[in-house]
Amino acid sequence: MMTGSQCRAARALTELTRERLASLSGVESGVIEAFERKIETPDADTVATLQATLERTGAVFIPENGGGIGVRLKFNRSEVRRLSTLEGEGGIAALDDVP
Repeated sequence: MMTGSQCRAARALTELTRERLASLSGVESGVIEAFERKIETPDADTVATLQATLERTGAVFIPENGGGIGVRLKFNRSEVRRLSTLEGEGGIAALDDVP
């Protein structure tokens, strides 16, 4: 499970404000702030929602492997920006099945 420190680091890496993460995840920004500041830990479902949202924006969470937990970017910053630009392009989505 993601920690508050990982959440803060992932937000910094993906260049998301607390408010933007709240908007994308549906979790109140006050809950995110309390989690990041280690004041209060939200329930497991809320933490999973935050982690999934951060992963969609390019964060990769590194589990404990003897060297400590961490977070890194899946793509570099220019790739993340390019992907976010392209995300809404292309019109209506359809099935990818080719006969």
